[in-house]
Amino acid sequence: MIVIVAGVAGSGKTTVGTLLAKRLGWRFADADGFHPAANVTKMRAGIPLTDEDRAPWLRAINGWMDDIETLGESGVITCSALKRRYRDQLLSGRPDATMVFLEVSKAVLVQRLSHRMGHFFPEKLLDSQLAAVEPPAPDERVLALPVDGDPVQLVSEIVTRLGLDPQPAT
Repeated sequence: MIVIVAGVAGSGKTTVGTLLAKRLGWRFADADGFHPAANVTKMRAGIPLTDEDRAPWLRAINGWMDDIETLGESGVITCSALKRRYRDQLLSGRPDATMVFLEVSKAVLVQRLSHRMGHFFPEKLLDSQLAAVEPPAPDERVLALPVDGDPVQLVSEIVTRLGLDPQPAT
């Protein structure tokens, strides 16, 4: 099984994804590390990514998921998955994969990004992500959850809502 933790920058993907993987004993990957150097350079410069910029990044995420599936393991990976076509690409052909989309108010996102240090995604790019995001539709295999509390409680809700049982690490 693979769980993709998605949402705009500052939504808590890495925090929630790390906690979820640890609780379940699964492998974890932060898709920020899958961006080509050119994407990181653009974002550091405050330039929003295009669909073309995101294509190799999405292929790399799919590659990681392919590897997890080939090994017969389970994993959690983070990814903004802002648009439906990105979510479809990541979930297509993966019946054992699901996505959790974290929904956070703009005010909270601004606050979080203004306090985040050492990350290549500057606060000034938030508006471009909010303009690009397509909220998950009811017919998608995506669990949309509002983020308004403790990440540990949110992870418990994810585990319950997805019917996941903690398993030993593989």
